[in-house]
Amino acid sequence: MIRWYAAPVAALLLLVGSAAASAQTRHLTGRVVTAAHQPIPGAEVVVDSSNGVRTAAETDAAGRFELPAEADGPHRLTASAVGFSPVIEHLMLSAEETVELTLVLPEIVRERVTVVGESRAASRIPGSATVIGRQEMERAQIATDDVHQILRRVPGLNIQEEEGYGLRPNIGMRGTGTDRSSKITLMEDGVLIAPAPYAAPAAYYAPIVGRMESLEVRKGSSQIKYGPITTGGVLNYVSTSIPSDLSVRANLTAGGDQTRKLTAGVGDSYRNFGWLVETFQLRSDGFKRLDGGGDTGVDLENYMAKFRVNTTPSPAMYQELEVKLGRTEQLGDETYLGLTDADFGRTPFRRYAGSQVDVFDSAHDQYQARHLLARRSWDLTTIAYRNNFRRAWYKAQSVLGSGLADVLADPAGHADQMAVLTGADSAPDALVVRNNNRGYYGTGVQSVLGTSFSTRSLGQHQVEVGVRYHQDEEDRFQHDDGYQMLGGRMILTAAGAPGSQANQVATATAVAAFVADTVSWGRWRISPGLRYESIDLNRTRYALDDPGRTAVADALSTEVNAVIPGLGVSYEARSDVTVFGGVHRGFAPPGPGAAQGTRVEESVNYEAGARLQRAAAHLEVVGFFNDYGNLLGRDSLASGGSGEGDLFNGGRARVSGLEASAQWNPAARLGWASALPVRVAYTFTQAEFRNSFESQFGPWGSVQFGDQLPYVPRHQLYASLETEHKAWRARLEGFLVGRMRTVAGQGAYVPAESTDSYAVLNLSGEYQVTDGAYVFAAIQNLTDSVHVVARHPAGVRPGLPRFVQAGVRIALGQR
Repeated sequence: MIRWYAAPVAALLLLVGSAAASAQTRHLTGRVVTAAHQPIPGAEVVVDSSNGVRTAAETDAAGRFELPAEADGPHRLTASAVGFSPVIEHLMLSAEETVELTLVLPEIVRERVTVVGESRAASRIPGSATVIGRQEMERAQIATDDVHQILRRVPGLNIQEEEGYGLRPNIGMRGTGTDRSSKITLMEDGVLIAPAPYAAPAAYYAPIVGRMESLEVRKGSSQIKYGPITTGGVLNYVSTSIPSDLSVRANLTAGGDQTRKLTAGVGDSYRNFGWLVETFQLRSDGFKRLDGGGDTGVDLENYMAKFRVNTTPSPAMYQELEVKLGRTEQLGDETYLGLTDADFGRTPFRRYAGSQVDVFDSAHDQYQARHLLARRSWDLTTIAYRNNFRRAWYKAQSVLGSGLADVLADPAGHADQMAVLTGADSAPDALVVRNNNRGYYGTGVQSVLGTSFSTRSLGQHQVEVGVRYHQDEEDRFQHDDGYQMLGGRMILTAAGAPGSQANQVATATAVAAFVADTVSWGRWRISPGLRYESIDLNRTRYALDDPGRTAVADALSTEVNAVIPGLGVSYEARSDVTVFGGVHRGFAPPGPGAAQGTRVEESVNYEAGARLQRAAAHLEVVGFFNDYGNLLGRDSLASGGSGEGDLFNGGRARVSGLEASAQWNPAARLGWASALPVRVAYTFTQAEFRNSFESQFGPWGSVQFGDQLPYVPRHQLYASLETEHKAWRARLEGFLVGRMRTVAGQGAYVPAESTDSYAVLNLSGEYQVTDGAYVFAAIQNLTDSVHVVARHPAGVRPGLPRFVQAGVRIALGQR
């Protein structure tokens, strides 16, 4: 029989049970690991709930943690460890929920020597940032080692191809000049890498992209940390990191034009020591056909070694010292001599006999030591570096007293000169070949102090303070030789005295500092920053008949001081939608010996955009507007000038445009076993002068208000489709580049002053034979498109024709 009190007691027990259930503690569990998914013991995990309750835990030897979260609603989780950047996650918890997390902490050292960091970090930056990460680079490198081709997938870049291999890149950003990438900041592992970044920023040397682990591009206000040049942006080459375990990597490739390539590396890490050695080698006969026969290719060797010693990580402090050594040698049968339009139409890959002795001979040595000291709340990264570069580019300069550009622009009016260039017999000294013999160095030391802290009223702060002392130099010691053409062969008839064409030294000493803060406050991220540059530039000239440099002929000095502010703001409108904007001052210093009245390049740059980030899709759209108070042009042989390095004021100019990129994997959405990623990038750019002037700078000339800037295409489009299933994958990609002016102008395009609009398709694929072994094949320019990519320095230059290669890839162990 049921007692009368049974029902009330049962109800009371049910009520108590329900209350107990609703008060049941939610648990947060998981692991804290490195980017290589190695556990991080001793990491601190802190959870702040919406009602102000804070709980904390420390990870065990396996990197695991468990802690309670006693309230429903939003929670903020912060994970931090000595030697790593903190990570913040926002969680929404409900009743009786246990959450399992894997928290990946980026290494502090990677954050300090990269300009973006890991790929996920790009989505948190209040500005435009792109990372071509390790996996994407591995896939791209089986198809090409041309940095131009790999960067086509990044919107907002302007690229001028030259010799078909990308060995001397011409890259601009958001309408800056492309000439030798001298209007962007080039870095390797966070260190300035152009031969003389202040005195002579033209990139006659650039890192070998075939051995790089990733590429980073940063534009907008947040890139002012990486000056001196802030008008466009920064490109950072990230070299292969020392692996966390024994790793062996090798790519062996053979292709058309007797091309052979080898990329190989081996490395390992232990508790307190790590190492890596790596090489990249390229041999090719070249795709151009020299009159009378001969190679038009390249012979390149690159070697790199890294060594690291480190303390055992502890909750209190961590230190490491890494030394990097590198050597690159290049012997290229390359010329500045192009073709006339008529000859390009008949034989686009021809090279005239007048370029048969042209050769680029260079060597680059790299020395770098990086020290990291990390504590729980701050870290200090210091890098000492030196880069030595020497190059002698021996190339045709003039024929019968006429410059090559003038001859090829008007072959009918220079019939005698064209005859000699194409192999007709001549008098002695009819051909002048210049030995552009130059030596460079760049050396310095830089430190970045980083710290993070949080306050209830002012949010989470990530502060960086950096300082750099830098010196660099360009030493020109050039001469001209005279040649006679006989029977289609060039014979030396007059050897010039060393230093008789150019005998000068340009130097720069710079002190730079910046302070930047990223404030996370609710859904807002605000990134104010300030940069300061103090630069002393000097140019010393010696008499052309004084190779011993016994007396100074003339000397000029210039001092430049600049304060460069920037501000970026982003707002998380939804968990998967972020809007952002920014404004900063653009700045580029003049070179040594600038003429009276030459001003620095300066602008005010704006951007605004939005990004959508979901599991299977990523979309980003950015509008930009750069308002130049003064645009600078630099005379160089690469731009078709005399090569003296003179600077020209271009006055006011405006560059505006739109960058859009999208990535989507419909297979993930549909639950397919195979991956099917789709990638699209589009850039629209409108770049024009806002004043009229006369200029001796070849690509500008007589400029009228509204003239469009040269080598800035209005439209660029990149698209790729990839499929991946179990042991194989394949990718079809293509890019479309709109027509570009090669001389400033407006109205209808003039064929002699513009390039072609062209489209190129590339196809590549890979098959896994067994664990760690793959075979691959790739075809560049699948349709064998013949197109004009440039008209400078002298004459029409073709893009790379169809190129087929295949090889074997070995990947053993962990990276």
